Amino acid sequence: MPDSKEFEVNVVNFGKGVRNKFYAHDSEQILLVTSGKEVIATEAEDKLVVVGDIVIIPAGEKHWHGATRDSEFSHLYVPRLGSKLTQLEK
Repeated sequence: MPDSKEFEVNVVNFGKGVRNKFYAHDSEQILLVTSGKEVIATEAEDKLVVVGDIVIIPAGEKHWHGATRDSEFSHLYVPRLGSKLTQLEK
């Protein structure tokens, strides 16, 4: 399979109750939930997503992802090649 000139694809796995910290990307971020239940939180809302859901997070939106207390989760994460992540929570 040829390498993409625009995107990369990564698999991300979280254990039960594990989440990352608030951060933002300088380009859109596409998530495809492949297993479990995940919470995607912004400063305005928390959204539960499940297997089969596709989420597009706008460039610059402060957010985090995490597994629910009772479920591990996995998603495919598709950013533009060379996009930058800025950690916003310590």
